[in-house]
Parts: sequence; C-alpha cells; structure tokens
Amino acid sequence: MLRVAAVQYAVGEDVAENLATALRMVGRAVEAGAEVVVLPEFGNHVSWYADREHARRHAQRLDGEFVRSLAAAAAEHGIYLMVNCTLLREDGRVGGSNVLLGPDGSVLAVSDKQVLMGSERDHIDPAVDRIAPVDTPVGRLGLYSCMDGVIYETPRMLAVEGAQVLLNSLNSFALDEASLHVPVRAVENKVWVVAANKVGPLVPAHSIEAVAERVGVPVDRLHGAGESQIVAPDGTVVAVAPRTGEAVVVADIDVTLADDKSRPDGTDVIASRRPDLYGPIAEAPRGRTAPAGADEIRAAVLTPSVGSGDAELPALLAEAVAAGADLVVLPERAGLGAVDIAPLLTGTTTRVVTSVVDDAGAHVGLVVSADGVEHVQPQLHGRGAAQAASGGEAGGEAGGADGIGVLTTPWGRLAVVVGDDALYPETFRLVALADADVVAVPFSVAERHDVDLMLLERAAENRLNLAVASRPHPEHGAGALIPLSADFTLWGEWSGPFQGVISRPDPVPARVGVTVATLRPVCATNRFVSRGTDVVDGRPWHLASALTAVLVRD
Repeated sequence: MLRVAAVQYAVGEDVAENLATALRMVGRAVEAGAEVVVLPEFGNHVSWYADREHARRHAQRLDGEFVRSLAAAAAEHGIYLMVNCTLLREDGRVGGSNVLLGPDGSVLAVSDKQVLMGSERDHIDPAVDRIAPVDTPVGRLGLYSCMDGVIYETPRMLAVEGAQVLLNSLNSFALDEASLHVPVRAVENKVWVVAANKVGPLVPAHSIEAVAERVGVPVDRLHGAGESQIVAPDGTVVAVAPRTGEAVVVADIDVTLADDKSRPDGTDVIASRRPDLYGPIAEAPRGRTAPAGADEIRAAVLTPSVGSGDAELPALLAEAVAAGADLVVLPERAGLGAVDIAPLLTGTTTRVVTSVVDDAGAHVGLVVSADGVEHVQPQLHGRGAAQAASGGEAGGEAGGADGIGVLTTPWGRLAVVVGDDALYPETFRLVALADADVVAVPFSVAERHDVDLMLLERAAENRLNLAVASRPHPEHGAGALIPLSADFTLWGEWSGPFQGVISRPDPVPARVGVTVATLRPVCATNRFVSRGTDVVDGRPWHLASALTAVLVRD
C-alpha cells in the first residue's frame, strides 16, 4: 500500500510566507505518514496579478529558493512532492507549472498547465508540450492542474499512457470541482486521483471587491472551495477535506487497482478505445458553425419496471407522446423497432430514439418519426460495434461505423450515442465538434457512477443536453435527463446570484415509467465557461496526439 496526501491551505501575496506555509504543511503530511504529497495550484503567489510583468516578477525558477527549499524538504523526508507555482521557463514563457520532486530532492518532471481559465490567460502562458506519466518505484504518476481536469483530454492522455495515480493541483472556488470534475477523472479512466485545492481568498484583499463585481461572483465566493480529496478508480472518495480551513487528508491506496480497466461485462475501457475515429479532436478548432436550436423542447426517457422486460414500453411510449414530448428515448435494445414505433407517432412531430441489432449483427441507434427511420447511428465501440456502415432497417441517413452523424430537426441538431459508446469521453467530444445540441443515449447502466458522474460530465464539458434511457439497475439506478442551464459563463450575466457552481448541469433522474423534462438546445451554443475559455475549442488539441495514437500494450 502507498500512503498519499492532498494538502490544502491559503496562499497570499508574500512569497516567503507562502513558502513557509508550504513547508509547514508538508511537515504535517509527513507526520501523517505520507509518501506522496500534493500541494495546491499557484503556491508561490495568489493567482491574480496587475499585468504580465507583475506575474513575471513573481514567477519562480527551478534553481530558485522556492523550489529548492521544497526539494530539500522532499529529500529530508524521502517523499515524492508535487509543487505548483508560476515558473519562468527556458523559452521565456511564464507557465503555471507542476514540479514533481523526488525523494532525493531531484526534479523528476515539470508539467505546464495546458488549459488556462479566464484571467489566467492575461498573466501566464499555456503549455507548448506535455510530459508522459512519470514512472517511479511507487507507481506511474501523472500531473495536471485544475482547469486541465474540467475537460477530459489532459487526464485522459495520461491514463492512456499508463498513469496509475493522477496528481491534480487546484486553485478553484467552484464547488463542482469536488462534486464532479475531480472524481469523474478517476471513474472514466479507472485510476486514482489525488487532488489538492486551496482555501482562503483567491484574489488579493485590496482587489477582491472590484474583481468580484467584474467576474459576477460574490466576494465570499472568491475563496478556495477546499474539499481536497483522494478518489479510487471506482469513484469512491476515500478521503476528503472540509470546504474551509487548512487540512491534510491521507489514504493508503493499492496502486495496482488502477491496472484493471474492465467493466462488469469485461470491456476494457482503455483497450477498446477507437483512436482511428478521434482525429478531429486533435485538429485546430473551427468554431461552431451550426445555427442555434430552439429555446426549449420536452424530452422523455422510458424506464420499464424491474422484471417487466419490454412489455410495458408500447404503453409508456404512448403516454410520452400524449404528454407532448418532442423527443422520446428508449433503453438500448428495447425490442421496439421502427415498424413498431412509427404507427404510434401518426399525426405527431415526436421523434423516438431506439436501438436494435440489424441484419448484419451490428447494434445501431435509430431516430424514428411518423414517416419512418430518419437517422441511423451504428455503435462505434465495444462488442456491439459495427464493422462497416449499415443501413439497419430500411431508410434513414447512416451515421456510419466510422463516425458520428447528426440529424437536423426543427428544434435543433440531434445526435445518438449508442450503448457502450457512452463510456468513452471521446465519443461526446466528437458529438460536440459536430455541433449537436441534444444527445439521445439508449444505454444500460452497469456501474455506480455511470450517470451521476460520467454522463453528467459529458453534458458539462461539451455543453450538450442529454436524454439517457436505461432499464433500472438493481443497485445503480436508471437513466436521466440532463438539461443545460443558461447560467454558465463567468464574467457574464446570470439570472440569479452565483451559488458556487460553474459547470455542473442539474440532472433529472429517471424514475420507473415516463420521465419528462425540459431540455434547452439553444444553450449548447455557449461553450465559454469564462472569459476566453471555451470548453470545446479550448481543448489542448495541439497536444492531443496521445488520444489518436494506436495503443500498444506489452
């Protein structure tokens, strides 16, 4: 077992005081027996500067006192220590940099932040390259920072390259870091995550009121949100700090648990990826070009009762249509095909999404209207994946086994993610790059956090409305409707007071029977989480070759 620690504390404008605090907190972690210690982001200086020159003056050097003192502490205690600070790089950039120090005090790796958040873009520079996981005697360690983990690419690349433990330094006032963006990276990659956040003001006292007004966040919300945590590969938060106050949280972890990437049915979620499909993720952003969808639609997901099979589905579908649903989604392989569904839609504009196994043995999603099949989307990953484009049932526009198709409807652009395709964050990124507004997901829940973490994050990080239908799992529930909120962009207008959540939609869990909720296609057009930070086009596309490379395992 390996004892790891996530450390949280406040950072101010005095670099010497901040160094003293860091050394004191490292001492507390060592007293708790930690062998790997993670410190918060921007540990040298509060993350707000007057201008770039101000940031440059406070940037540290690898051979400077700040890093050398912490390296000496790592050597004294024989620990692995991840420190984050603004760092003056050899090429003249100022990076937001994670520095991994070894138990002999050496610098094992330096990793610059890849995705900058809001005002960070005014003061520091993004990464121009990336490092692979660091192979150490205690495990393969991957390094990333805060906004890098609010979208999936950076942690995913580290996991694909073999990281067992992801070390995440944070400087965040957002409550959704701890509730969603931190633990989901453990679940989707089946790795450990050790995440250290700050507490206390994130802006200097002399500026905080003016900044609060400009950003649109109350002064009391511009404080680090704490909740530093250690998360297991199955999503269990094994240790978590409070929202306020200094803290050191420790846990004994079995690093080898991160080597098992299998789902309950045996699917390896890393080995079964389709890098051959992911090329657009590593291409330069082009911006959304599709027009905005409707303000609102009524969507429904159908959930048959346990043990009923599919016998209830025709009656449930009729109920959803009678309720005026614009979109209805059935669980995967629901036993109802186009010939069963279309007659039930006569005289309506309702579209129904189901999935069937076609004559070629491929699992395909169908969008059905009163006129028949409008769209066919083969499953792309896993055991049900099509090996070639299939027309499925007669008619319809095929998405093809080599990519994602999108259907244009009167209320917006609809994509279908079929079955196990929902397990792969890359699938939904491709959907977002195709300018979809709403995603129908005929699915089968199999693990505890399939919906409340994984699929919720797919909506958040891609700005997509989701309608997820599943038969109820005896332990882990069923699907959900996940509508986007118009309240999203910092530095912008919000409909009400900021409550601490930036990018976490509010899902409507599916109940047995018909669950109806309002989705908001128009909200998919706004992808800016903060000034200048687009969660889709701001992905580290130029560093994403690890996502498109074919995985070779020993």
